[in-house]
Amino acid sequence: MTIFCQNLKLSDVMVNNLLMEVGQSMCKTILHVSTTNIVMLFISGISWYLGFVLCTFYIWKLKVQRIERTTQLFDRRLYEAAYIDQSMLLNTKYKLEKPSKSEPNQSSDDKVMVYLCATMWHETFDEMLKILTSLFRLDKYKLNMKKDTLDFEAHIFFDDAFTEDTNTQTGKKNRCVNMYVEYLISAFDEVHRVFSSNRKDMFSRTNISSCRQQKIMVTPYGGRLCYILPQGNLLYVHLKDKQRIRHKKRWSQIMYMFYLLGWKLFRKYDNLVEKATDPTEKERVKKDFENEKHNTYVLALDGDTDFQPSSLMLLVDRLRRYPGVGAACGRIHPTGMGPMVWYQKFEYAVGHWLQKSSEHVFGCVLCSPGCFSLFRASALMDDNVLKKYSTKAAEAAHYVQYDQGEDRWLCTLLLQQGWRVEYNAASDAYTNAPQEFAEFYNQRRRWGPSTMANTMDLLHTGVQTAKKNPSLSLLYILYQTLTMGASILSPATVCLMIAGAFSFVFGLDTNLSLFLAILPPAIYIVICFVTKPNTQITIAAFLSVGYAFLMTATFLSIIGGIIKDNTIMTPTGIFLISMSLIYIVTALLHPQEFSLLVYGLLYIICVPSGYLLLTIYSLVNMHIVSWGTRESAAPKTKKTENNKKVKYQKTCKCLCWDVEVQVHENKSTDSEKKEKKESDNSSLMASQSQENKSLVAKQEDFGYEERWITQLQQKSNYNVLQEEALPQEEIPFWEEVIKSYLEPLNEDKQKKDEIERDLKSLRCKVTFVFFMINLLWIVATFFLQLIGSSISIRIPKVYNNGTISTTEFFMVEPIGLMFLLSFAFLLILQFMGLMYHRIYTLVHFIAYTGTEQVKHKVPASQSKIKSTTTDFNIYENPAAIREVDSENVYHV
Repeated sequence: MTIFCQNLKLSDVMVNNLLMEVGQSMCKTILHVSTTNIVMLFISGISWYLGFVLCTFYIWKLKVQRIERTTQLFDRRLYEAAYIDQSMLLNTKYKLEKPSKSEPNQSSDDKVMVYLCATMWHETFDEMLKILTSLFRLDKYKLNMKKDTLDFEAHIFFDDAFTEDTNTQTGKKNRCVNMYVEYLISAFDEVHRVFSSNRKDMFSRTNISSCRQQKIMVTPYGGRLCYILPQGNLLYVHLKDKQRIRHKKRWSQIMYMFYLLGWKLFRKYDNLVEKATDPTEKERVKKDFENEKHNTYVLALDGDTDFQPSSLMLLVDRLRRYPGVGAACGRIHPTGMGPMVWYQKFEYAVGHWLQKSSEHVFGCVLCSPGCFSLFRASALMDDNVLKKYSTKAAEAAHYVQYDQGEDRWLCTLLLQQGWRVEYNAASDAYTNAPQEFAEFYNQRRRWGPSTMANTMDLLHTGVQTAKKNPSLSLLYILYQTLTMGASILSPATVCLMIAGAFSFVFGLDTNLSLFLAILPPAIYIVICFVTKPNTQITIAAFLSVGYAFLMTATFLSIIGGIIKDNTIMTPTGIFLISMSLIYIVTALLHPQEFSLLVYGLLYIICVPSGYLLLTIYSLVNMHIVSWGTRESAAPKTKKTENNKKVKYQKTCKCLCWDVEVQVHENKSTDSEKKEKKESDNSSLMASQSQENKSLVAKQEDFGYEERWITQLQQKSNYNVLQEEALPQEEIPFWEEVIKSYLEPLNEDKQKKDEIERDLKSLRCKVTFVFFMINLLWIVATFFLQLIGSSISIRIPKVYNNGTISTTEFFMVEPIGLMFLLSFAFLLILQFMGLMYHRIYTLVHFIAYTGTEQVKHKVPASQSKIKSTTTDFNIYENPAAIREVDSENVYHV
């Protein structure tokens, strides 16, 4: 180095001067270096580092929220790229500004209330185990939270829970609960026994014989079960009688919104306002009410949803941190086995990876699924949201938009009112997917038309919505318009793709290939208009198999053609390779879901079935407004002379075999439990109040006797159901709500026939416009093919080695190229939105990990259960039971 410095000579003037100055400075330092200088330099560095640590030491004790805003953390929003870590540390504010009291829901110390509301109908025993296990997990997690900043209360609303049974001796009708309610009681006992016991004595005789008293009561809408979970949180099961209250999922949601937000939230502050005499006191109460509205959330669930507490907390973070967010949804994973479930796994994955992520980044999510979504109470109680959501369908289009896709319609109302709907990819939830072809088609028969109706409604009011909602812009409305256009043209695009497959694989003439591609869908449209839905689904299944073989042959032929032509620079080759690369990179960004790419092969060969046949079936049958899934015959009532009780029942389908497995309880064991149960319940039933008797007498006006309470008391083995009366002040509330919004629909035959005619008329109009647009697209492509090369675009052939041919060309129609470029543009746009969303999902996940610390398990010696029964004062003070059961916490 010394020799280099002594012989340093350069020629260029400007560069020489600069390098000479730097070189001479370095050389002087090296040539005149001494031990003293090195020591001083080392001490200076240590001093600088200590000063830097002392200046930024306050950061380690700074209390911030998860996913805090940049403006709240830093003085400046600009950073030094070369020294990013030092810049961020020195730029961090010494003390964060506290939000003003006038801004609700801005402090992480504010306690939030979450109401978990699950709707049930015909769920199986296994599906009920999933949702109950999730609730019990959350109950245990609530005990172990680092900060007591969240309370929750669980509610299950059971549709059509009652059935009639005729007494053979008296001939009088008895009102009983159906077998699905019995499944729920058995499932609750099963899960409650596991979560409220230690592992060592979980199967001991002492544990099995221990019982806990719970509540059962008669209500104006049917019945209610009140359970105390092991850690003191409450679970209410509302049994709906369709003869007393309106049934189906949307009306169950309206029911719990009025009950939780009206009765439990609004009534409390309304009474305080009436009692307050001072205007200042009234203003304070109103502010408290607004703040609690903002900090009260409703988690919408299905009866088969499975989730972890962390998934809920991640959604709570979004609503707690951003006041403008009215709803947030998580990543939904379909569960089950079979080809239909495999298809849906990849379909759900692509929909969340690309579509929901891009919607979250560029605007708002259009649909927050009802199986796992968190809603803000103030958003639901806003003008033109809950009031309009409770509107009864009066026109044919209302039946399609309101009842067939209630979750999408609720989100549409929130967006139009100015609220933001978000998607959190780290919040995972699992739900059962249709495993049968017919069940899948019937489910999408509801989703397809309702999605189109709600999207068209949003686009129709796009200008007004963009002005009112700061998260929506006109560019985003344009993006949704392009997406909607691509969705409408999907059947024609699939037909053109099939025509190309005929021409490519079999070497047929282009016009003949197009005719053969259009013929099966045209015949299927006629079949859907003249035959029953079951016949339509059967024919669609056979056509799907044929199309799958054709798509497989086409896929292999394209690969063979690329190898034969020695080039990938063709429109088909470029499209295929770019699509594959995008999906592979997208899957790599979701490493836990990378294995779903295997199901992508099944998804590709099923494209004609999913985008052509299913679209035809959905539109032609849009006049059918029944649910289509989980429908079964009327549940069989349990015969009194049958000595065997079905404890567990499972039906499995494998090819042509139907296997049914039943587990029965022993007759002697049943009789012993029944005698013990009757002795335990005799004293409890004696305490029934006169108010409850009057309510039962009022319900006996329907012409039957209420026997469901005794039925459930006998069914419940682990929990003792004590009959009590509904609070007297709650009865007028339910009577008023049922009379105003939830009265059963008793439409006469003439009204039903009129609605059916209107729905069929709407079906004809929509299908005519839809298929005419697709036909025009096909006809335009056909005439462009007839004109030939005069208007086609010639693209020279490019070989794999980069050589451009001067004699060989590819002919591409302008419309086809324009559509291909538009689709590629949307896909690239969605991919960019995905990249941006993944970064912020990673930031949120890192911020969440390690912040939810759990408390240490309480030793068994410090906490003993003193009694196997529970005082019902716990319903007024749920925290009282947490100390009693704190030893019974373990991981499941």
